[in-house]
Amino acid sequence: MSKKQFKAESKRVLDLMINSIYTNKEIFLRELISNASDAIDKLYYRSLTDKNIKVKQNNLEINIKLDKENRNIIITDNGCGMTEKDLETNLGTIAKSGSLAFKQEHEKKKDIDIIGQFGVGFYSSFMVSDKVIVKSKSPDEEKAYCWTSEGIDGYSIDECEKEDIGTQIILHIKEDTDDEKYSNFIDEYKIKELIKRYSDYIRYPIKMEVEHSHLKEGTNNEYEKQIEIETLNSMIPIWKKKKGEIKQEEYDEFYMGKFNDWEKPLKTIHTEVEGQYSYNALLFIPNHLPYDYYTKNYEKGLQLYSNGVLIMDKCQDLLPDYFGFVKGLVDSQDLSLNISREMLQHDRQLRVIARNIENKIKSELEKMLKESREEYETFYNIYGTQLKYGTYDNYEVNKDKLKDLLLFISSYNEKLVTLKEYIERMKEKQDIIYYAVGETIDKIKGLPQIELVQDKGYEILYLTENIDEFVLKVLTEYEGKKFVNVCSENIDIGTAEENEELKKLAEDNRDMINLMKETLKDDVQDVRFTNRLNKHPVCLTTEGAMSIEMEKTLNSQIGNNDAVKAQTILEINKNHIIVNKLKELYSNNKEELKKYSKILYTQARLIEGLKIDNPTEYSNWICELISNVK
Repeated sequence: MSKKQFKAESKRVLDLMINSIYTNKEIFLRELISNASDAIDKLYYRSLTDKNIKVKQNNLEINIKLDKENRNIIITDNGCGMTEKDLETNLGTIAKSGSLAFKQEHEKKKDIDIIGQFGVGFYSSFMVSDKVIVKSKSPDEEKAYCWTSEGIDGYSIDECEKEDIGTQIILHIKEDTDDEKYSNFIDEYKIKELIKRYSDYIRYPIKMEVEHSHLKEGTNNEYEKQIEIETLNSMIPIWKKKKGEIKQEEYDEFYMGKFNDWEKPLKTIHTEVEGQYSYNALLFIPNHLPYDYYTKNYEKGLQLYSNGVLIMDKCQDLLPDYFGFVKGLVDSQDLSLNISREMLQHDRQLRVIARNIENKIKSELEKMLKESREEYETFYNIYGTQLKYGTYDNYEVNKDKLKDLLLFISSYNEKLVTLKEYIERMKEKQDIIYYAVGETIDKIKGLPQIELVQDKGYEILYLTENIDEFVLKVLTEYEGKKFVNVCSENIDIGTAEENEELKKLAEDNRDMINLMKETLKDDVQDVRFTNRLNKHPVCLTTEGAMSIEMEKTLNSQIGNNDAVKAQTILEINKNHIIVNKLKELYSNNKEELKKYSKILYTQARLIEGLKIDNPTEYSNWICELISNVK
């Protein structure tokens, strides 16, 4: 038969598809195997209603043979095959899909899963081949036909010899270039890798002739080569099995092998959803953070399958950033794929699936928190920071979703507690959730400001991570209870009588306080007496949104200790003996009072872990005071 030409528009589509649509040349094998699987599906389905077609289900398979000498890959299936007309229709016209037509014809019938729908996957062969031969025989014709093409120049269809029903595709692999080493595709290890990656869960066995060397019987060092048939794919995905039939050891083994981890997962989540969009999901929470998790190199995302065929290795849209540590996969037959089958055509389905997965992960974590506290705390010690980031990321839209998953160390027992647990232990009429910030629990416990709060029986959340206070600022309140830093100026735990005494002391010593404030100039917003301290003489508090710890955190990120300044107030313990000394100096030696003011302010900065401008000067003051002690 004479050579035929592709239509002009088909030539353009073929050229565009080979050079643009498929960005990854290795997926040609995925496409051809998926087509072969579809062909077997069609034959098996026809055999159920057509008595003339005899099929033994355990004989249905796909075979691959590598001919390195002639640079050929040969892919054979015993599916439905194609008639001469089918070859003309399906392969002569690009984007004319027999699989799609078959699916549409039987779309109302169950158990019909056709992978290929667009009729262009076959043409990905030309990305790696300079000649493609398709030999096919249909049960509807006695003769077999051969379709041959070298690309956009056209094709021919001729009669050929083929005894068995099915299709055989012969790819002549291109010669290597400086940019591409096409020879890789006739290497059996490469073929095994591609099948394992993309087509491991095709439901029919994918077999290949593999050459092995064996020690020759009766010899010590003589080897003989033997050809063996290996099945390269797993066929049944673990996520398609019933959960009750899968042991945790099987999940663990699958996870460690699939995601190259040396540790078992901390948590396994296996779910099947049927509805508007049906899918299976198998998710894992690793037992450790990836080494590059907080770098720009880390890519979140789940593997995305369509009917067991890998479509995307990391589909980022399936996970919110705050669950970016989750690994796993999603398999759905309802995805609308574009013609390259590499990208999603519509994102509505993906958004629905992603929202369901997000809710599923959250509900599993809530269940873990409620039923397995120790396990949850292990999880939180690894991933708690990421959940905290999630509260204010993306314009704070997720803070209400995450607030009940957060844990903070409490003064109650110095263990991790939820905000709900704090609320349940609050004193009657208490309307504030108190917290204190520091680098460590010991440093927080050493803060002067927490003494009286604890003495009055209030529980305090200890925030030891830089992000903690930012999280509480974002939440603002929990169940109507506001978060207040014990070091802020607006905290008030004194009685009416104590507050009245404080007010009178301030009025009686107004001039002295003003002199101290003038001495410290821009270092403080104010100097005042306080009843919040117990044993300590002084402390620094802040007014406004920024605390001292936030100042330190922001400046450390900027790399400049003076870039950001909290508005600080020097508070003096009204019950400390230092007050009498200050009064005496104001009356007898105002210059000395100024020196004391600077010493007290410097002490307060040291307590807060802030740097001091002139440590030598401070040391000299202390030595001078010690030498004057009688």
